Amino acid sequence: MNWKILSMSASALAVSASVAFAQTEIQWWHAMGGTNGERVDKIAADFNASQSDYKVVPTYKGNYTETMTAAVAAFRAKEHPHLVQVFEVGTATMMAAEGAIYPVEKLMNDAGESFDKSDFLPAVISYYQTPEGELLSMPFNSSTPVLWYNADALEAAGVTPPETWDEVKTAAKALVDNGMECGISFGWQSWVMIENYSAWHDIGLGTKENGFAGFDTEFTFNNDQVAARLDDVAAMSKDNLFKYGGRRGDSLPMFTNGECGMWMNSSAYYGSIKSQAEFKFGQTMLPLDTSVADAPQNSIIGGATLWALAGHADEEYKGVAKFMTYLSSPEVQAWWHQETGYVPITTAAYELSKTQGFYDSNPGTDTAIKQLSLNTPTPNSRGLRFGNFVQVRDIINEEMEALWAGDKTAKEALDAAAERGNALLRKFERSAN
Repeated sequence: MNWKILSMSASALAVSASVAFAQTEIQWWHAMGGTNGERVDKIAADFNASQSDYKVVPTYKGNYTETMTAAVAAFRAKEHPHLVQVFEVGTATMMAAEGAIYPVEKLMNDAGESFDKSDFLPAVISYYQTPEGELLSMPFNSSTPVLWYNADALEAAGVTPPETWDEVKTAAKALVDNGMECGISFGWQSWVMIENYSAWHDIGLGTKENGFAGFDTEFTFNNDQVAARLDDVAAMSKDNLFKYGGRRGDSLPMFTNGECGMWMNSSAYYGSIKSQAEFKFGQTMLPLDTSVADAPQNSIIGGATLWALAGHADEEYKGVAKFMTYLSSPEVQAWWHQETGYVPITTAAYELSKTQGFYDSNPGTDTAIKQLSLNTPTPNSRGLRFGNFVQVRDIINEEMEALWAGDKTAKEALDAAAERGNALLRKFERSAN
């Protein structure tokens, strides 16, 4: 026997087998750090274990802004991932990146993957659709702000969870009078106190249906209703009824350590609050400003979606499509929702969570879903689609911090934010045309 020939044949077969069974890699860049990053890793690992053709490789690239910036730079260098997680205010920027994105609805159809938009919660997908209704990116981690409260502290102070802003002030005073350091704080202040306050009361943020009807939009959030509410909140800081604790989620410890009895921020802080708070807590709907509206409209989402970037092979996009189907399945979405506080993106996942008894054993955890689905969204409450809004939010933060410091009135701060923001809108409009 010719052992040399046999050895060569065996080597050839081994190479052939390795090629035949090689998995197609799908690169996924995301902005989920900490515990949520571990949950992202689990989703990818579970998908990889469910089949043998594709391997999703998740990579943490920093916060939302850093992740989007990294993806843009990588696309220019032709070293970009298949999927990138982009927060909701980056939608207009992604839409304007002509040739860079592969609309997820088109991708699913091209890959022959079953896809039905009616499966998704309307309040979630409407934010990410074109005027013609095409879904541009796959919802993943969607949330909305709620009013978190320290149930033990409210009970001790003799008050119930507030439903109106007048009741917020009453509860805050009762909490401070009973020994708490502050009544209420909030985070992501543009999202909570301008964007969602406006949607909740059916007030426009800008012309052209908050930018959905065209990039030639201008800000209108510097109106009397928003200014009056912010001035009132600023006045509350005098007696520590309100205390500013920083941008994003910086003020979370003020709530979980018992300093403030109420906190307005994302429903997605459920996991963090559950693990950190040593008191009974709850969540309820955003407070109604009865001087502005008789009833609430609906809140709008935050969080992020997964965008497919153009320029990869068809076979790789088939893997992306398979992963999108897995990601949006009722079981995965129900698990993600229950672990994190993000809303389930499909009706089936919501119904599964009901069937599993999650809301019965965790009262209030369906608050975000109820807020988003309260009414059919209007042009004022569908969401927003402003160019350069990542930078505009930084401007709003600067101007609101001047308000909390007592350097400006709310109207002065909002007028300055609108003027500076409009300059960025015009810059974006020129670059998009």
